[in-house]
Amino acid sequence: MSAPSPASPSPPTHRLARLIAGRRAKWAVLVLWIILLAALGPLAGKIKDVQKNDAVNWLPGGAESTRVVKLQEQFRKDETALAVIVYERAGGITPADRAKAAADLPALGKLPGAQQAQGPFPSADGKALQTLVPILSDDITDAVADARDLVKRGPPGLDAHVTGPAGGAADQFEVFKSLDGFLLMAAGLVVIVLLLIIYRSPTLWFVPVLSAVFALVLAQSVVYLLAKNAGLTVNAQSSGILTVLVFGVATDYALLLVARYREELHRHDDRHEAMAFALHRAAPAVIASAATVAVGLLCLLAAEMNSTAGMGPVAAVGVLTALAAMTTLLPALLVIAGRWLFWPLVPRYDAKYLDPDAFESEHGIWSRVAGLVGKHPRALWALTSVGLLALTFGLGSLKAEGLSDAGQFTGRPDSIVGSEAVARHFPAGSGAPAVVIAKASASRPVAAAVSGTPGVAELSRPVTANGLVQYEATLRDPADSRAAQKTIDRLRDTVHTVPSAEAKVGGVTAINLDINRAADRDNKVIIPIVLAVVFLILILLLRALVAPLLMMGTVVLSFLASLGACALIFRHAFGFEGTDTVFPLLAFIFLVALGVDYNIFLMHRVREESQTHGTRRGIQRGLTVTGGVITSAGFVLAATFTALATLPLVAMAEMGFVVAFGVLLDTLIVRSLLLPALSYDLGRRIWIPGRLSKGDHSADSSKVLDAVG
Repeated sequence: MSAPSPASPSPPTHRLARLIAGRRAKWAVLVLWIILLAALGPLAGKIKDVQKNDAVNWLPGGAESTRVVKLQEQFRKDETALAVIVYERAGGITPADRAKAAADLPALGKLPGAQQAQGPFPSADGKALQTLVPILSDDITDAVADARDLVKRGPPGLDAHVTGPAGGAADQFEVFKSLDGFLLMAAGLVVIVLLLIIYRSPTLWFVPVLSAVFALVLAQSVVYLLAKNAGLTVNAQSSGILTVLVFGVATDYALLLVARYREELHRHDDRHEAMAFALHRAAPAVIASAATVAVGLLCLLAAEMNSTAGMGPVAAVGVLTALAAMTTLLPALLVIAGRWLFWPLVPRYDAKYLDPDAFESEHGIWSRVAGLVGKHPRALWALTSVGLLALTFGLGSLKAEGLSDAGQFTGRPDSIVGSEAVARHFPAGSGAPAVVIAKASASRPVAAAVSGTPGVAELSRPVTANGLVQYEATLRDPADSRAAQKTIDRLRDTVHTVPSAEAKVGGVTAINLDINRAADRDNKVIIPIVLAVVFLILILLLRALVAPLLMMGTVVLSFLASLGACALIFRHAFGFEGTDTVFPLLAFIFLVALGVDYNIFLMHRVREESQTHGTRRGIQRGLTVTGGVITSAGFVLAATFTALATLPLVAMAEMGFVVAFGVLLDTLIVRSLLLPALSYDLGRRIWIPGRLSKGDHSADSSKVLDAVG
């Protein structure tokens, strides 16, 4: 038998909630999810088959380096990457060393996917040899592994390494190969441990984790279908972030729903009725939050870079599947399992909880925080604002100019050691030349223009096909350096002026340069779009202007503070050389979207409480009853993103760290102190021009302040 609720939900909403958690409907929901997973689940394991991790798929189709890659198809059927084998002896190459390198040449030519091997070429200083082996892109991993095993078996004192584009790609693939499995285990383990601590139950954690796994499988299946049939660009980075994001967001939503369900179980003897009321009250905030995050992520579709544009739909699919699982499957499983799932702290019906104040009195620490907000709102928001502003000064240390080859790894894989050896003894750009393609009729003036460009060390013989000519220009500077990128700009300026040549410059350095410029454009265009879209959604949700302004302003300040603090940590604690050019944009998207997420949870409850108790009292009540669960959600999300920070790739480690740091900063400071204090100081004016701004209740009186304090 259910006890009456202190506030009955509107019939349509209540009927929808009962449909999900009804006595018969709960089984139907479970069966539907099982059928859905049985049909789509096998596709989740194929997501690696549609990943595109090559640099070209990170670029917009209009980039000059991308056009060069497409033109190169005229000269060869299959895409290749160059493996550079470098032999080095500090005291000088010996006859035995030369014999070893010569003996390796036939075997290198028989590697999987290997084309004609060339070399060995001696260095001018006599201390190194170099062999070049083009390898088909599909065979890089196996070929490089076999090459390393072969060349390292040489005379004592001879060092041998496999580097070049193929060597670097193989080292990255090695990391990506086990990425999804590692992140799934790491994120799952973190969530389980934290749920055990939060729920203090040996059984309750299983249902949210199972629901999150269902959500992840569905998300990966949908992403696979979009990549296979709709041209969505998916790479290892977006796939890895999808795993972490689904687990973190799904667990956040689960924490909110379970907290509200536990609250209603004290008010209702019938668990089905309790879940119906819990869904009615919690689902609007969860849905609004998920919609805000998803729409913000979809703004990335405006990016020029294919990888960034693809990240938006991939992450949005993750958020929406998490929402679907946590508002349908999770409630059904909770109701099927019954109250015993909460053992040993089983929530029982008690008439005293029909008084809403009964729950407020049970949140001791957050009741005290709310009291502090009520006593010293202006001092609190001033102090926290100054602290956050101080952290923004670290932005001066942020170097978002792209990462060198060595800077992409937290360690020193073989390709990096080898590239350093090449740079010591050969022209620094060896193994990663600039590629110039022009009309064959203009081959001589193009060759003269390239040879005369400062920064070009050597020019290859021309290769012609289908009325086109191709040159490879070895650069004097390392291919991943700023100096090499300036040479690319000079090359482009020079060859573009050759009459009727229609010359274009590509290659590894040109691709990196175009990636950086596309990312810089995306930073400037997409950030304002996201701010505008999220702000409009908040206005519609809260039916006010001032409260959304406060929410957006505090979240942006939190983002800048997080970025500043992390810039200092990356540079002085971790020793990273900088960040990818796309890092500020992705950090902004995740931190602003997820920061607004928590503020929505808080302010939605504040608005609910303000309708009955007045704004200032509503702020305190909202903070008191949501403080624990939102903080727990923040810790869970931060912990899951920390899994990324353990990876040996700098870009992934930085993204994981900044999101974890930013979420904690937002959860503990912005949502707990800054936003409530600012809102409390302004009182009912935060609801301007809505109805709640027209009149307030006794919560604005000093009597209530004294009572709560």
